[in-house]
Amino acid sequence: MRSNGFEGMVCSIATVLSALGDRWGALIVRDLFLGLSRFDDLKRSTGITNATLSDRLKALEKSKLIERRCYQSRPDRYEYLLTAKGWDLGLVMQAMVQVGDKWSSEIGNDPPLCFVDARSGRHVKLATVFPDTGKAVSPSGVKIQLGPGADELMKWRLAPPSVKQID
Repeated sequence: MRSNGFEGMVCSIATVLSALGDRWGALIVRDLFLGLSRFDDLKRSTGITNATLSDRLKALEKSKLIERRCYQSRPDRYEYLLTAKGWDLGLVMQAMVQVGDKWSSEIGNDPPLCFVDARSGRHVKLATVFPDTGKAVSPSGVKIQLGPGADELMKWRLAPPSVKQID
């Protein structure tokens, strides 16, 4: 069952989660990144039911993360491809892989995927860097502050506990 949406919520994370829809949406997007594009392949990879897969593909298309393209007529068959907006999720997917790999390694499992530079084959990973210099910043050295689009609820979230008022 799908939960209520995040319409009207001023939150970048909620925006991405709303576009993905749910855990099935995230796994479908994962498979599209891996090169799968056809309904039967997506079904096999995820183990999802036909009805749920069809529903999630429609939702991802409505969110403009994927597009449907006919690759066969009589009967019509479609493949599903990431849009530019869908490709933006590559950072999210790679971050989840890095975290999942870290957690899995803590119990002795090796990573099932590796991200490598297409030319050199060298391993790559996401990192927090200064945008102007590319110099790395330690995750513990990053502070979150209000942005220009923050609404009152976001301001409340970042207010020190001693300043928060209970309504």
